[in-house]
Amino acid sequence: MVTFGLLDKYTSKIKLLKKFFSLLLLFTLMQVAVYAQQTYGKTLNFGVGIGYYGYVGHSMPVLHLNYELDVAKNFTLAPFISIYSYRNHYWNGGNKKYNNYYTYRETVVPIGVKGTYYFDRILNANAKWDFYLAGSLGFAIRNVSWHDDYEGDRNIYNGASPLYLDLHIGTEYHINNKIGLFLDLSTGTSTIGLAFH
Repeated sequence: MVTFGLLDKYTSKIKLLKKFFSLLLLFTLMQVAVYAQQTYGKTLNFGVGIGYYGYVGHSMPVLHLNYELDVAKNFTLAPFISIYSYRNHYWNGGNKKYNNYYTYRETVVPIGVKGTYYFDRILNANAKWDFYLAGSLGFAIRNVSWHDDYEGDRNIYNGASPLYLDLHIGTEYHINNKIGLFLDLSTGTSTIGLAFH
C-alpha cells in the first residue's frame, strides 16, 4: 500500500515535469519562429559622438562599441564599452603655497549592458528603418592624473560616478543587409555610427 502511494506521488511529478518541458519546448519554437521573421541581434555597433555630463561642464568626444544579441521579441541586450577623456583647469583661490591654476585629466571607460526595445512593428516602419528606446547599466573605470607640480587636495573634483546609467532613443537606417547607419541620442553620450549585421 505504501509502495503504491510513493509510485503515484512520483508519477504525478513526472507528468507535471513532462507538461512543463513540453510548454518550454513550444515556447522556444515560437520564439525561433519570431526571430526568423525579424531579428535585431548579431549586430556590432561602432559609434563616435559627443558626451556631456554636468560635472565636466563641457562636451567631449566619445568612442562607443557594443554587440547586440536577441533576447526576446523586439528586445536585445548588448554588452558595451565606451571611452571618453577630458581635462579641466581650476583656480586655486590665490593660495601662495600652490600654483594659482591646476589641471587634471580624467579618462573614463564605462562597461556594461544596454537593453534595447524596438518599436518598428508598433510604428509600422519601413524595413529600411529601426526605431528604439534603450537603457544602459554598468560601471565606470576611472583614471585621474594631476598636473605634476600640484600638491593640493586631490579629492576636490566631482568626477564620474562608478555606477553608469544612461537612457537612449535612437534610429537606424539599413544601407543594405550588412551595414546600417545609426543615431543614438541619450542622457549622457550621444553617438552616430555604423552597425554591422
